[in-house]
Amino acid sequence: MTSPVPQKEPQLQKEPQSPQPELSRSLRNRHMSMIAIGGAIGAGLFVGSGSVIKTAGPAAIVSYCLAGALVLCTMRMLGEMVVAKPSSGSFADYARTAIGPWAGFTIGWLYWYYYVIIVAVEAVAGAAILHAWIGLPLWVLAMGLMVVMTATNLLSVKSFGEFEFWFSSVKVAAIVAFLIVGGLYVFGGWPGSSFDFSNLTAHGGFAPNGFTAIFSAIVVVIFAFGGAEIVTIAAAESKEPERSVARATTGIIWRIILFYVGSIVLVVTIVPWDSAKVLTSPYVAAWNIIGLPGAGVVMDVVILTAVLSVLNSSVYVSSRMLRALATHGDAPTWLVATNKRRVPARAILAGTVVGWISVLLAYLSPDTVFTYLVNSSGAVAIFMYLMIGASQLRMRRRLEREAPERLTLRMWLFPYLTWVVMAGFAAVLVAMAVIADQRTQLLTSVGSLAVVLVAYAVRRARGGRPAGSADAAERAAAPVR
Repeated sequence: MTSPVPQKEPQLQKEPQSPQPELSRSLRNRHMSMIAIGGAIGAGLFVGSGSVIKTAGPAAIVSYCLAGALVLCTMRMLGEMVVAKPSSGSFADYARTAIGPWAGFTIGWLYWYYYVIIVAVEAVAGAAILHAWIGLPLWVLAMGLMVVMTATNLLSVKSFGEFEFWFSSVKVAAIVAFLIVGGLYVFGGWPGSSFDFSNLTAHGGFAPNGFTAIFSAIVVVIFAFGGAEIVTIAAAESKEPERSVARATTGIIWRIILFYVGSIVLVVTIVPWDSAKVLTSPYVAAWNIIGLPGAGVVMDVVILTAVLSVLNSSVYVSSRMLRALATHGDAPTWLVATNKRRVPARAILAGTVVGWISVLLAYLSPDTVFTYLVNSSGAVAIFMYLMIGASQLRMRRRLEREAPERLTLRMWLFPYLTWVVMAGFAAVLVAMAVIADQRTQLLTSVGSLAVVLVAYAVRRARGGRPAGSADAAERAAAPVR
């Protein structure tokens, strides 16, 4: 009896070379650092943290630490793959290489869908802030913000990087100022203050709603950290992708966690966790207690900046993911084309059209259609993190066999920590199924996943990638004249 011949896993393949440069490599290290920070720090920190504090009390600190650790490890996994094999499709391309075409198709389309919905969400949020200052209709302001950010991305990748650099700089300055002033206040170094940490235990204890609430809050916190992975997509357009990603996925992520955890520690120390003002705007409440005049206006400016930053990044990342799908024949090949500034204008416009439709739905049917769209993309980030872990497990072993010299950045405690992190994200999905407020979001997101999987099955049934589509994609990659 003959033994079966073992099947050989597919080799790591080099990216196909286009006869002309596909994308501009004009993002610098300072852009990449701020893209990483800007992607992870949005309005969710300044406003959304209030719901986390209401759920877990002062123990929200633990929720942010645990969620931050999961995201940090995931970014390390992703960084290992990006440094070894930079790609504009990032984790979708790695899923395709390590797991199979279905995985790249599925996570790529889900991620694109996730970000075109975020484009609409952030445009609506920004319009709501501007409406208080400018007496124009909300839908006009939302459309105006989308036009400005679309134009920024169409101009050049460098203009996207510059906008993101300055937007993120404002957010970082605001957080650093809060850390300094808030630190002086709680340690008694601010005029009229004294050394006082009583709010951490004075209102029902450190974990007033029990330790179950700590893990329930992690579900919300995970989504607040979402966006840090954008820097790995931008790596394909940076001058030094390996160096930029290595810095962004380690040192920069540590700083993001410090910003989140440090500022939350100060908020729950300064403001009683059960105060009604915490849910509205925890940072404004803290500034008011400290006694800073005009805190509300200043924070509105910072929140608007955070919204514009996420809107800017969402237009960028959705276009690059759509273009990456097109290069593999998973989207129309005409979306691969770049203009004379080497910007994928067609992919940008395709994504923003969906964003504009979503903005209209936000005003025509805010409580039904738009709410469904937002919910149906809510758990995509968790699906993405799980796919990153599975991809890293397989790619690491292949790289060790075939190209160990590429492993200049490695995941810690491989493979054990990778499995622990994946188990952590699986636990988040279970928590979403158990928590009534999160269950709808999980179920509708699973529905989105099912739709994409069916779309892939239909595509395969019709013969998969059309013959000659690879050549068509390469031709489309040439700049549009």
